[in-house]
Amino acid sequence: MQRNLTKGPITVNLLFFALPLMFGNLLQQLYNVADTWVVGRYLGADALAAVGSSYTLMTFLTSILLGLCMGSGAAISMLYGSGEKKKMRQSIFMAFCLIGAIALVINILVYLGMDGILWILRVPASIKGLMKDYLWVIFLGILATFLYNYFANLLRAIGNSMVPLLFLAVSSVLNIILDLLFVLKFHWGVGGAAGATVFSQYVSGIGICIYAYAKVKDIRIAKQDMKWRKENLSLILNLSVMTSLQQSIMNFGILMVQGLVNSFGTVIMAAFAAAVKIDSFAYMPVQDFGNAFSTYVAQNYGANEKKRIKDGIKSAVIMSMVFCVFVSLLVSIFAKPLMQIFIDSGETQIIAVGVHYLRIEGACYVVLVVWILQGGEPAIDVCDLDDCFAWHTSSAGLCIVSDSGDWGYWDLDGGADWVVFGGCDRNLLLFSEILI
Repeated sequence: MQRNLTKGPITVNLLFFALPLMFGNLLQQLYNVADTWVVGRYLGADALAAVGSSYTLMTFLTSILLGLCMGSGAAISMLYGSGEKKKMRQSIFMAFCLIGAIALVINILVYLGMDGILWILRVPASIKGLMKDYLWVIFLGILATFLYNYFANLLRAIGNSMVPLLFLAVSSVLNIILDLLFVLKFHWGVGGAAGATVFSQYVSGIGICIYAYAKVKDIRIAKQDMKWRKENLSLILNLSVMTSLQQSIMNFGILMVQGLVNSFGTVIMAAFAAAVKIDSFAYMPVQDFGNAFSTYVAQNYGANEKKRIKDGIKSAVIMSMVFCVFVSLLVSIFAKPLMQIFIDSGETQIIAVGVHYLRIEGACYVVLVVWILQGGEPAIDVCDLDDCFAWHTSSAGLCIVSDSGDWGYWDLDGGADWVVFGGCDRNLLLFSEILI
């Protein structure tokens, strides 16, 4: 369903436009959360630490492809809106070949460099075997991730957001069922959990590919469309590279931090693996709401509705602030029960570390309002993410130099969130320039 954000009630429009984005990303999160829950509850702390460390690496790699797919989708959407169907089909072919080749190169490189990656991440010897078992299987899903995200963004580009959501819902449920079957029934360990995820990813990736080709004539490629045009390539690269940077730079910082966490041993790794999943569920809705608000600003700016932008900022900030305060209280108060979803109650040391992390992060959720202040300007997004990258990795560096341990990093990391929030005055200044 398409929604015109330049008319009608601001708050209602924003909420209904943002909800599908939030729900879709929640389903995306279920892939690894299912692995984390099954592994944490039934395979123990070492297995959970291995899967948790693998998650940050996979998130970084897939964020590169996700950004490229989102950028190409934006380019195709522009061509679709302008009615340039021939140029659009040529761009679909070029983007598919280009991003598919990048996905293949990434896949080959991670297999060739796996031992080096584990060394850089400072993976303890006690779980290195488990992590390699998981990664060898999970990396088989990189091409499936490309297929799903490419065709999902392609369908969204022409106004169809429901079909990608349905394929994602089916594969998420399938992943949970297969996780339980492969780990509990067949006893395939961490490799089984990874296999469940990969199989489910290919179901959604191949399924949405077949649907797009069979049902959507506008994007069906003919032989005469298989041509490389410099002007098409320029449009795709201009949008895709910037979007990929937005998606990947923060995840690269988190990947570097994972190396520090790994140096503290399997107890801290297991606690971090569980806590970071809870953390991601807490901040993801407001991040998605910020992305929805970016579209709201773009549409109204194009329609010269500056008063609606100003009113929208007030509405969005209030809604986000209420949500952030609620989530902050929820996570801080129920940190221990939330950790016990993933960790057996007998693992008291792991739970204690995770609770400490969640309560520090919970006190910082109010800074997530900064996502609302980006307003759809890519340069602002990159600057903010660059700030996040710099401060979070600096926190890790200070922790190493001062030998302050894992609790020291949690404290520094929380402080870094507030420093980044302090930089949002640049965004407010840019917004004021728009509204004058």
